Amino acid sequence: MESETVIDNLTEQDARVELARLSSVLSQANQAYHQADAPMLSDAEYDALRRRNAAIEARFPTLKRPDSPSDQVGAAPVSGFSKVRHAVRMMSLGNAFDDTDVDDFVSGIRRYLGLEETAALAFTAEPKIDGLSLSLRYENGTLVQAATRGDGTVGENVTDNARTMPDIPTELTNAPDVLEVRGEVYMRHADFERLNAMQTQKGARTFANPRNAAAGSLRQLDAHITRQRPLAFFAYAWGEVSEPLGASQSESLDRLAALGFQTNPLTQKCQNVDDMLKHYKKIETLRATLGYDIDGVVYKVDDLSYQSRLGFRSTTPRWAIAHKFPAELAWTRLEAIDIQVGRTGALSPVARLAPVTVGGVVVSNATLHNEDYIAGRDNTGATIRDGKDIRVGDWVQIYRAGDVIPKIADVDLNKRSKDARPYDFPTKCPECQSDALREAGDAVRRCTGGLICPAQAVEKLKHFVSRAAFDIEGLGAKQIEAFYQDEVLPVREPADIFTLETRNVASLAKLENRDGWGVKSVTKLWAAIEAKRLIPLNRVIFALGLRHVGEASANLLARHYGAWSKFEEGVISATDESSAAWADLLSVDGVGEVMARALTASFAQEAERASIDRLIAHLTVQDIEVPETDDSPVAGKTVVFTGTLEKMSRAEAKARAEALGAKVSGSVSTKTDLLIAGLGAGSKAKKAAKLGIQTLDEDGWLALIAEA
Repeated sequence: MESETVIDNLTEQDARVELARLSSVLSQANQAYHQADAPMLSDAEYDALRRRNAAIEARFPTLKRPDSPSDQVGAAPVSGFSKVRHAVRMMSLGNAFDDTDVDDFVSGIRRYLGLEETAALAFTAEPKIDGLSLSLRYENGTLVQAATRGDGTVGENVTDNARTMPDIPTELTNAPDVLEVRGEVYMRHADFERLNAMQTQKGARTFANPRNAAAGSLRQLDAHITRQRPLAFFAYAWGEVSEPLGASQSESLDRLAALGFQTNPLTQKCQNVDDMLKHYKKIETLRATLGYDIDGVVYKVDDLSYQSRLGFRSTTPRWAIAHKFPAELAWTRLEAIDIQVGRTGALSPVARLAPVTVGGVVVSNATLHNEDYIAGRDNTGATIRDGKDIRVGDWVQIYRAGDVIPKIADVDLNKRSKDARPYDFPTKCPECQSDALREAGDAVRRCTGGLICPAQAVEKLKHFVSRAAFDIEGLGAKQIEAFYQDEVLPVREPADIFTLETRNVASLAKLENRDGWGVKSVTKLWAAIEAKRLIPLNRVIFALGLRHVGEASANLLARHYGAWSKFEEGVISATDESSAAWADLLSVDGVGEVMARALTASFAQEAERASIDRLIAHLTVQDIEVPETDDSPVAGKTVVFTGTLEKMSRAEAKARAEALGAKVSGSVSTKTDLLIAGLGAGSKAKKAAKLGIQTLDEDGWLALIAEA
């Protein structure tokens, strides 16, 4: 997320350029969110950019643009709907992000109204529904128009669609002659899940979250589609009225409820800041149980005469503010702990959660890492989460930022059931019932079943056909699972892939006659498999799925040994840790004792070694040729790149170095010969200096290799 506060070093020209960029990005984000129902930024990212824009405008007020995001509400309506001009503009809300902001909001209102601290000043506090704003106009008790917010002044006419919603009455009794009711269209979690399941069955696109689903459903050009979508509506405000609904916000909401509108039952009248924050905390803890998405709490001055005096800024009312929940955090219930078995036998615990939306994504699973993490310890034995363990049934705080896998940040012990018991981590593999052992120094418990464990076998096969490994077109994770279970054409180990075509010819139940397959797709599969019989050494090493050996390590090992026969001989001979082969294996930059032992252990196991031999019999493994580097100043040297390079990408720089005979490593060690430090170089540059390693900037690097 970009910083919204670091602007002290901006020059006036920098500020002008930055304001132009922010205007463009935020305008695109508004259109994506309000028009296309497909957000390009998370709420947190959007809010951060808005705050940065406001901070720059405050420092350079003369640079404020005519199209400033500070003056915009929503986005212009799309062309598919007729336009509606709102009789009373639909505003957005200012945001509060912490308790201090709320205190400042209340203090500012008191100053504006000239009220002493002891004078009564009540507020309403209600959940901020994460949906689509809608304005309903009634004349003489009849619904005559429904419009989205649009840009606040002009919205989209969705009257026909609104009439299909059960929460929106089409006729009112004892209503003012003119009444504009405003509120939020949303979708409940259970309805959202059913809708996405139906979309998947039909082969249609699914929705990322309930807000997108609600907005996309309301803004259908065909009202028949909207009628089929499970939309709901909460009323929380009003626009034009021919007579007041009440003397206060709370009285007016009661009147709307009496007229037949759904108002939120968690709306509460508060007498001071402490009451407001207490209710905020209460709503936050109830968030996961509501069955619909909220992203904060809205505070409004209750007295409508005060609201009238306070009035509006350019886009927001002075008398209301939205106290947002932290975008990356949410509380929910831990319903179960499942154990998944990976390709290396690791038993990985996964939290199954009551679904909750975090950062714009519906989260129902979170990683629990390992048994120590569940018990409230890190891998050194030190306490985490103040030593709180995690138990089924607990209320847990979920953390998610960007693409980071959701994690459990905290546990609410006050809500823990007296019957809750500490979680007993299994000592048997849940897939094959083999012993699950934890080696000294290892944070993970592993199944000892090896190839007899179906979970390990399937995951190894999925890894084998993954993009960086054999990457066989038409043979992905879904097909691997099906072939593993197939009794006629089973694929239980990598070598079986290369006998599929031969076995299919001899089979009575041929693949091309089965659902999901046809002559064309099967022919393509055989061709794709055939094409991978010739494969580079580095891909073979990575595809084997050996423990601790990733893509980068596989490349380093392939460059070091050059040929499969040398790699195989080197690893087998390295079983003796006093041998020259062991020393040679450890000389590969990036290979430590842990990885080396994992390699030798794999080749020492009879079953795994036999499986590898059966695979190699079907392949022609291409040697990794060492480039001609007689004139290269970096041939044989280990090079590390760090920081941001300006004149070439990191990938280009790495490829160039390897072409010149260098070994490129991702970490600095005593084996490193040369560090190339780009902009923003940090810890690696410091470590290189400490070790006395030669360091060049990008220009120095380019000069060094210029003649090579």
